Amino acid sequence: MACGGYMSAPVCLIENDENGKLCVRKQAKDVLDGIKEPVVVVSVVGLYRTGKSYLMNRLAGQQSGFALGSTIESKTKGIWMWCVPHPNKKGHTLVLLDTEGLGDVDKGDEKHDTWIFCLAVLLSSTLVYNSLGVIDNMALEKLHYVTELTENIRVKAEGNRDEDQSADFMHIFPSFVWAVRDFTLELKKDDKLITSDEYLESALKLKSGNSAQIERYNLPRRCLRHFFAVRKCFVFPRPASTKDMRKMEELKEEELESEFLEQAKTFCRYIYDNAEPKVVSGGRTITGAALGNLAEVYVEAIRSGKVPCLENAVVSLAKIQNVRAVEQALESYMTDMLCTAQLPMDPADLANIHTVAEKKAIEGFITMSFNDNDQIYQKELMGKIHNEYQDLCQQNHEASLMQCEAVRLEVFDKLEKGISDGLYLKPGGYRQYRDMLAQLAEEYRAETRSQIMCEEVLSTYFKAKEEVGNMILQTDQSLCAAEQEKEVQRLKNEILEQRQRGLEEQNRLQEQAFRDMQRTHDEHVNQIVRQMEREQERIRKDNERVLEAKLREKETLLQQGFQKEAARMQSEIDSLKTDMNKQEESQPSTISQVLDGIGTAATWVLPGFIPKVAGFGLSMLSKLF
Repeated sequence: MACGGYMSAPVCLIENDENGKLCVRKQAKDVLDGIKEPVVVVSVVGLYRTGKSYLMNRLAGQQSGFALGSTIESKTKGIWMWCVPHPNKKGHTLVLLDTEGLGDVDKGDEKHDTWIFCLAVLLSSTLVYNSLGVIDNMALEKLHYVTELTENIRVKAEGNRDEDQSADFMHIFPSFVWAVRDFTLELKKDDKLITSDEYLESALKLKSGNSAQIERYNLPRRCLRHFFAVRKCFVFPRPASTKDMRKMEELKEEELESEFLEQAKTFCRYIYDNAEPKVVSGGRTITGAALGNLAEVYVEAIRSGKVPCLENAVVSLAKIQNVRAVEQALESYMTDMLCTAQLPMDPADLANIHTVAEKKAIEGFITMSFNDNDQIYQKELMGKIHNEYQDLCQQNHEASLMQCEAVRLEVFDKLEKGISDGLYLKPGGYRQYRDMLAQLAEEYRAETRSQIMCEEVLSTYFKAKEEVGNMILQTDQSLCAAEQEKEVQRLKNEILEQRQRGLEEQNRLQEQAFRDMQRTHDEHVNQIVRQMEREQERIRKDNERVLEAKLREKETLLQQGFQKEAARMQSEIDSLKTDMNKQEESQPSTISQVLDGIGTAATWVLPGFIPKVAGFGLSMLSKLF
């Protein structure tokens, strides 16, 4: 399997700066900023020198990439990142995070390891814990970082610092995969074969009793059971001889132990098929750009000495993402409009281009933004797209007006010269003038029929020539008084008829503008409702996943005789069911509020559109004549 992709090699995402504080590397952030699609984030953590990087290279479909050390030194420093196209999920990017080995005594900073572990948990959708040998009490004690998560991560901003928020962790923590390397035991219990998953669950079984020793024994097991709804285990035999393992990057597949190779392939298939896209609270799937921003928010909290708070992080991320979503959506709209629209053009054609460009822009905004619960940023986007489209409509009118005026000047030049030379100031001159005016009007219409300001320009010209026509009529001695009066009325009727044609032309523009407004409103509503339905469906599935895990855990506790623990779990189950019912009941009213909000935005943004556009042509013509 070869994933090919965005990056030819991994880059460092998070490292220590010159002051020893964690920071996000710009190079990696720039890579993530360029990823506009959802990301599946898989992190690997574990003690140093346990072969974590090899598994990540396998997931990337490569023999090498993440550094594989062959000495007792920890090779990976900080958190390294490799982004590749997801081999199974079209339109998704697989982001692989290889973390610095934990427990390296040379570092002398255990808190640094804790933060690396916490960041891996916070950023990933699947967390792989890599260890050597077996899952025994010593292995679980080495995973003490999981017992410190409640001290180093907060779910909610409000509430007592001592309040137990562990019940909320299962919603936002990744799935957990334990990869046991160099496993030499036979998977048996009580002389019966068991699966690797059963092996893990057996190792996580609690002991009864209240002593401090038993509490220490149960703590990491309880944390793994309570924090991670999905748990999976893979056991890997040694891949090669000790001598060959020093050059793992150079070994071909046929040089690896077949059992190890088969297990590695099974592991990769599981990750590809089951690792979910990264989401934040509220069920919102995030893109690569959002992941980069999220990393910066968490790292900044750690740098400032604070405990990373998921609720605060989502608020900060929402602001960053929504501002950028508006900017990029507007840029997308303007690029498409300016590249496609060739002014002057038929307003219906311009409206069709606008509809396509706006739909694409809104889709981009919806994909990138999140937690815009009051549609503040979507309303802002509506207003900005409206203003840009209005300006383009005005430019279209102006271009049409100028083109019609240029044709009018050329076509009616013969008439103007005749007037200037006094050609029509003679007996029969009025009929000659009137016929020439009618003939040239038809020639003008033939050349400007497709222009939106055709009749308006002609109407204004006829009105401007009314006095000249009357003057020629008065000097035409071939007409009696009655005939002159009849021609005066006829001239007025022609001017009124032409004015009516001009008004009908403007009415068509207004009708087009109203259709544009309705399409804009409908598109915003449809997009936001579809997005909300997707998010609510994801929240529902996530709640069901957590509920199923808690029910399973309660049953296990009862079977093992932990009545008190089971009662506490039942309390969490009841609370979750109550929340699920409330969310189900509030769904219609929430969507209704969104529709009201978008409707209010439409009336706030769009009412000035019609008079401004319709009045534009008249103001321009008044300057020309």
